[in-house]
Amino acid sequence: MKIPGCTTGKHVTEQAPAKAAPVQAQPANSTPSMTVSKDSDGKEVYTTVGSSKPPGGESHRPLTPPVPRKIEEDEDDLEKPVEVGTKCQRQGCNAAFISNAESRTGGGEAAACQYHPMPPLFREGSKGYLCCKPKVLEFEEFLKIRGCKTGNHVFVKKMKPTDPTDELVQPRIDHYQTPSTVHVTVYAKKVNQDRSSVIIKDEHVYLDLYLPENKRCLQTLALYGTVQPDQSSFKFYGAKVEITLVKQQARAWSLLERTDAELPPAFGYTFGASGRTGTVGSKDAVLDDNNINKV
Repeated sequence: MKIPGCTTGKHVTEQAPAKAAPVQAQPANSTPSMTVSKDSDGKEVYTTVGSSKPPGGESHRPLTPPVPRKIEEDEDDLEKPVEVGTKCQRQGCNAAFISNAESRTGGGEAAACQYHPMPPLFREGSKGYLCCKPKVLEFEEFLKIRGCKTGNHVFVKKMKPTDPTDELVQPRIDHYQTPSTVHVTVYAKKVNQDRSSVIIKDEHVYLDLYLPENKRCLQTLALYGTVQPDQSSFKFYGAKVEITLVKQQARAWSLLERTDAELPPAFGYTFGASGRTGTVGSKDAVLDDNNINKV
């Protein structure tokens, strides 16, 4: 009560009515707030300022969960032959091909594939798959994670309608023979070795070669004679594929591929270091038992 005033002015006998406090405009998307003012009678008036509506005047809508993306899984192309020992291409399955009856069309354990339908996930040292929960730290343990889904094996992926169409080509093929072998050269440059395959059967050779610029060689050679698949071999080079076929019988082949056309008398390969068909790669003259007696 003894503290002196801090300003000067005129004396008043009656208190003047209080002025209403100004209302501040708030943005439409702000949260509601309460303001207090007094009317002419000195009564307090409470006013709500602001709007609870979101921007644009839209009302709140419940959020719907996103629709999960459908996983398009690969299918096995049952029309394509598979070499014995070929591994299943599904992730998490290391089953080897035995035969069509056991590994493809059969209903036994050998035809059941336990795999992961989604790709692996590596994050901060943890390793696992997007489709299931198990996570490990060591890579050796990651390879042991069992598949979380069961289905059929995929030894040769079936082409999907959405896959880019490959241009089918037929590369040049040369060959020559000895009494016990037939050497085939497929002139195909820069073959994708990871995707390509050469399958040798008793009477056929199946070529599936992926080349640059979306080109592909799909060709089946119906052999003139029978061969021994387990002893035959092939090898990829930068500009060609070399195939060595071991005959089951040591006799001369008239052609590389069998034909229904009638061949002229005494038609057959010419064995030697010169000539065209049947002599590419031959360094010395090689004759079978029937022809060596004629020399």
